[in-house]
Amino acid sequence: MGDNVAGASNDDGYIKEQDRLLPIANVGRIMKQILPQNAKISKEAKETMQECVSEFIGFVTSEASQKCRKERRKTVNGDDICSAIGTLGFDDYAGPLRRYLQRYREVEGDRANQEKGGNSNTEDKEEPASSYGTNQPINQAGRSNFI
Repeated sequence: MGDNVAGASNDDGYIKEQDRLLPIANVGRIMKQILPQNAKISKEAKETMQECVSEFIGFVTSEASQKCRKERRKTVNGDDICSAIGTLGFDDYAGPLRRYLQRYREVEGDRANQEKGGNSNTEDKEEPASSYGTNQPINQAGRSNFI
């Protein structure tokens, strides 16, 4: 990857491995939540997935960052990530991700109003939740049904 997404590099300009990769414990935990309870995951599988998801995050972030540079902005936001997902050909995920982002913003706005003493009613609103390890089912294709 050409961009220093993590921002932490050594004197040679290379990103340190532990800064480039997601923690393997987190990757393993997410994998376990998706698999049947009695499934086992090899160290090699966790390390392979760790490499893949870390590369994917860098890939999407780099695309979102390019969009921001073209628009002369410095902050990558959720809309940029959704746009990058679509631009990179992951159209099946871009729409659901946009809907999730919209719900997330609604819930966060309600929370902010409550903290300020607002009278927003959130009792009948469901919080957006990641499909991994929560109440959201995973379909046969391995995709979450979160939206």
